[in-house]
Amino acid sequence: MSVVTREAVEACLRHYTDPHLDQDPVSAGCVREIDIQGGRVAVRLQLGYAAGLFKNGWAQLLQMALEGLEGVDKAQVQVDCVVEAHRAQAQVPALANVKNVIAVASGKGGVGKSTTAANLALALAREGAKVGILDADIYGPSQGIMFGIAEGTRPQVKEQKWFVPLEAHGVEVMSMAFLTDENTPMVWRGPMVSGALIQLITQTAWSDLDYLVVDMPPGTGDIQLTLAQKVPVVGAVIVTTPQDLALLDAKKGVEMFRKVNIPVLGVVENMAVHICSNCGHTEHLFGEGGGEKLAAQFDVELLASLPLSMAIRMQSDGGKPTTIADPESQIAMIYQEVARKVGARIARGESQAPAMPNIQVSDD
Repeated sequence: MSVVTREAVEACLRHYTDPHLDQDPVSAGCVREIDIQGGRVAVRLQLGYAAGLFKNGWAQLLQMALEGLEGVDKAQVQVDCVVEAHRAQAQVPALANVKNVIAVASGKGGVGKSTTAANLALALAREGAKVGILDADIYGPSQGIMFGIAEGTRPQVKEQKWFVPLEAHGVEVMSMAFLTDENTPMVWRGPMVSGALIQLITQTAWSDLDYLVVDMPPGTGDIQLTLAQKVPVVGAVIVTTPQDLALLDAKKGVEMFRKVNIPVLGVVENMAVHICSNCGHTEHLFGEGGGEKLAAQFDVELLASLPLSMAIRMQSDGGKPTTIADPESQIAMIYQEVARKVGARIARGESQAPAMPNIQVSDD
């Protein structure tokens, strides 16, 4: 009978690629323990991203592969998920009780950015992470509606200086809309808005979050720049539609994050195709392949291409986004895949942003 060695076990594991890390578990550094007792092999892996809906199937696949090795009578594979804090911009201090901040942004409004942010947060929570969402879209806050929080609900105040975030569907939610009248427009200048947002971010009592998703305002102006410079963002997700005008603005969003040394984790393309509910005919109402072109141009990944769907709109308006309203649907599964990919890219080190250059002024 052949003797099972650690080298043979690792060689077997190298034949299987984690679809989110794009690496085998050995190369990705996920192997924490290999225990060989005669013909019995036990392997423990640790993923650096939330993957509660993926890890059991992944463990079963690897177990079957190991049991096919010569000399192995029985194999056991355990997969754990441990989300660590990753470094953001060097000069920006970390947020209390928040490990990783993810910005969801778009170059223009109306492309489904807030819907993507809500579903991303909920999908991360379904994968087992502790998640919060901050509605930083101060001129058009919508996360309260999307999470089904009743109009007029106000956060509690802790120790006279901390806002206690509201909770809905297992996600902590905070928005400027909770502090103002929803029917009153925010007629504020940029500096006032930026100051209010920074105060809201730093004075919210989050409870040990793995991920904080920030629904950014559309565009690339003063508010976005302030958030990028004051909030420790580990990576950004850019949302667009295939339309040429939307792509033009999305390119500006990608460039803005690169100028402030925040990695772009990927692109989400919304409204990519319309499928007629009566006859099944498909039409690319807003163009075709725009997200792929944007991703290729800036060497980032197209995380997902989602259809123009009435269900997505109705579920969001009803306070239960697709991820929880219809969790077994194809669209919900796409959001889950986006969540795992985003977490994996942060864990893989794509969030290791270079330090911003120091600026010195002399009299010369």
